Amino acid sequence: MKNETILVVDDEANIRDLARMYLEKDGYRVDTVTNGVDALAYVKQTPPTLMVLDLMLPEIDGWEVCRQVRVDSNLPILMLTARDDDIDKIVGLEMGADDYLTKPFNPRELVARVRAILRRITPEKDAGSDKVRKIGNVEANPSSRDVFVAGERVVVRTKEFDLLVTLMDHLNMVLSRDQLLDQVWGNEFYGPTRTVDVHVASLRERLEGSSLSIETVWGKGYKLVNI
Repeated sequence: MKNETILVVDDEANIRDLARMYLEKDGYRVDTVTNGVDALAYVKQTPPTLMVLDLMLPEIDGWEVCRQVRVDSNLPILMLTARDDDIDKIVGLEMGADDYLTKPFNPRELVARVRAILRRITPEKDAGSDKVRKIGNVEANPSSRDVFVAGERVVVRTKEFDLLVTLMDHLNMVLSRDQLLDQVWGNEFYGPTRTVDVHVASLRERLEGSSLSIETVWGKGYKLVNI
C-alpha cells in the first residue's frame, strides 16, 4: 500500500467518484473537494502528496489555484482540462502544473499519470544522484532539493530543479528538447516539446544574477554555460 494522499479537485461528482475509485484501488488515499477555495484551504492545512486539479471550478478557477499554490509550494499538480486546446495546456504548464489530462479521460490513464509524476519526484537512487552540484555561484542539493545562487536560496519548482540538475550534469553540452524530455520528464510524459521551452524560460528567471546561463542553440536545443 502507498502512503501518498491524492487530493482530487473537481465540481463534477462523477469525476470525483471515478478518480477516487481507481486511485484507491491502486493503493492511494484520496480526498476530494469541489471548488478552488476549499482546495487552497486543504493544501495549506494538510498538504497532499499530489493534487488532481480541474481548470473549470466555481469561485476560483484551476489556473488561479495553481498560481497561488506555486507561490510557496512545489506540490505536484496534474491538471484536468475539458478542452484539447494546446493553449490551455501551455498556460497550465506555465502556471506550474506538472502534467495535464484532457476530459473525458480513461481512469487507468489518470492512475498512470499520477504514478509517473510521483516516480519523477521520488526517483530511484543511483550513483551520484544525491551529490551536491556546484558550478560557479550556483549550488543544487538533490537531498533537500534546494538551489542557492551566491549563497541565497532560490525557490524553484519540481521540474525546474530536475532540469537544472540535468543541465549541470551536462555543462557545455547541447541537449535537444527530446533528450531533456526523456531525462527530466521520463518516457511516460505525453506533453508537447514546448513544455521544455516553458520550463527553460522560467529557470532562466530563477538564475538571473548567477554565473550560469542557459543558451539556446537554434535548431538543436539548450546548453548550460558558466559565464
